[in-house]
Amino acid sequence: MYTLGINAAFHNPAACLVWNGQVIAAAEEERFSKIKHGKRPIPFSAYELPFNAIDYCLREAEITISDLHHVAYSFDPSILLPDNSGSNVVTLPLEPSANPVDPHWDSLWDPLFVSFIVNAPRQLVGAVPHHLGKRLEAPDTRYQWHFVEHHLAHAASAFIPSPFDEAAVLTIDGRGERATTTYNFATRRGKGRVDITRLGQVEMPHSLGLLFEAVTGYLGFLHYCDEYKVMALASFGKPRYMEDFDQIIKLEGSGSYRIENGNLEERFGPARKPGADFEQRHYDVASSLEIALEKSLLEITYWLQEETGSKNLCMAGGMALNCVLNSQVRDDGPFDEIWIQPAAGDEGTALGAALWIDGAERNFGFFPGWKMDHAFLGPGFSDREIEDFLIWSQLPYHRLNDIPTETAHLLAQGKLVGWFQGRMEFGPGALGARSILASPLQASMQQRLNGLKDREDFRPVAPVVLEEHAGNWFACSAPSPFMLFVHDVLPEKAKMIPAVKHIDGSARIQTINPEQNRRYYDVVLEFGRLTGVPILLNTPFNTRGRPIVCNPRDAVESFCTTPLDALVIGSFLLSKSGNSQRLGRR
Repeated sequence: MYTLGINAAFHNPAACLVWNGQVIAAAEEERFSKIKHGKRPIPFSAYELPFNAIDYCLREAEITISDLHHVAYSFDPSILLPDNSGSNVVTLPLEPSANPVDPHWDSLWDPLFVSFIVNAPRQLVGAVPHHLGKRLEAPDTRYQWHFVEHHLAHAASAFIPSPFDEAAVLTIDGRGERATTTYNFATRRGKGRVDITRLGQVEMPHSLGLLFEAVTGYLGFLHYCDEYKVMALASFGKPRYMEDFDQIIKLEGSGSYRIENGNLEERFGPARKPGADFEQRHYDVASSLEIALEKSLLEITYWLQEETGSKNLCMAGGMALNCVLNSQVRDDGPFDEIWIQPAAGDEGTALGAALWIDGAERNFGFFPGWKMDHAFLGPGFSDREIEDFLIWSQLPYHRLNDIPTETAHLLAQGKLVGWFQGRMEFGPGALGARSILASPLQASMQQRLNGLKDREDFRPVAPVVLEEHAGNWFACSAPSPFMLFVHDVLPEKAKMIPAVKHIDGSARIQTINPEQNRRYYDVVLEFGRLTGVPILLNTPFNTRGRPIVCNPRDAVESFCTTPLDALVIGSFLLSKSGNSQRLGRR
């Protein structure tokens, strides 16, 4: 049984294909369209479906849309429809912003937004791009369409792939239909049956995620996009605005909270203009927000643990990508084990919706449960496909005899290396398939990487470390394969890896073992043998404003238009040092 999951209502549109409980493929639309985050989360874009990502998922399984049994869309528009709506008609003024909000709706634009989503099944059939017709156009489609509540899709994405048989599940983001934060208890019973029980929720307009977005905009960044920059900025400030945020975030017990409307400029002064210099108050606002959120989330998680009695916590939603926040819950919270969906943003709801409907339709039985031990669910390319492109593009290259060793030697020489290997990651993180790798031994390497990617100087660069050696370099007691937590660099090792440490002494580490990605592991291993440091810098293979590279063309274009020294793509090396030579196919 094939189930296609779709996220498209807001941003990060994505698709996921599940076959009898096993995830076959998952990818974000941005990787194909080359538009960062796929689209802006505005009512006018709600109709857009991730056709390229859908086409990829079907191609990976060698099927067409006619072979699908179910389609799961991670938003339920019925929740937003007026309670007394027995009609199939909605009214939208010609100029919505010039009219008062209808009392039946939360927003001026909700009628348009909901109408687009209600019509998503028709869009999937009737709006297929011409070049994708081979798999997506079909005279006979027999699948059943399901609208899945947004935060249920988040919760399913967090628990079903987790290693736990029971867990508290916290989902927290900007908004879903009406919920912004949900509290759940999930269990896995006989024959793999999964139950997710909603214990409570916080609803619009009260949202910690929307508060974070508002502060992101206030600090001159693009909201719904640059929130991670605020997290990095916070380490440079002091929490001197805690009293203000205590007035904004009102915790009411039992997981409930309110966000008091407040004019940020009245509290903190004029908003920073995009591209303007930072003032100390900007750092301090970011710091105060981070500390206030940590304080709030700790209180919430203590209540949730007491309510569920579980020692395990699963998390998803955009706020679960805040690795500093996650680490506070890990270190000071009540749970023994935490598992966070690596595609925790809205892209992950495509996976969650597909897994949930697949399981519900099969009664979660007869097939072993799928566990997310890695995130390599996107497109991959064979050496034949890569070499065909290199020959066509008339670029000099040569085939490597020992990929890990030869790559490690380049890195030990201080080269910046684009690394394109295997299937692409699903989610925002570069985990060793579409990465830029560099040595951590020189402090200047952080600035070189930030310069290459044309990003802000304050941004840290994350390290990858061999799992078996992580505890020798970082205050780390457990594997961290998805870069979702920070760990302090051990003081006695800090001078050996100066490019790794953020200003607060921490690093957002990735641990790697051979089972997760053998070739990637071997590069780090060989670099350790050469230098005595089993660590590399790993940053996403992209440049400012562009998504992570997806295919060989993307990788080569990025290599040719940035100061990268080398590109290791499949079994081939492209180098700017002049020692690459073009060889015919062997």
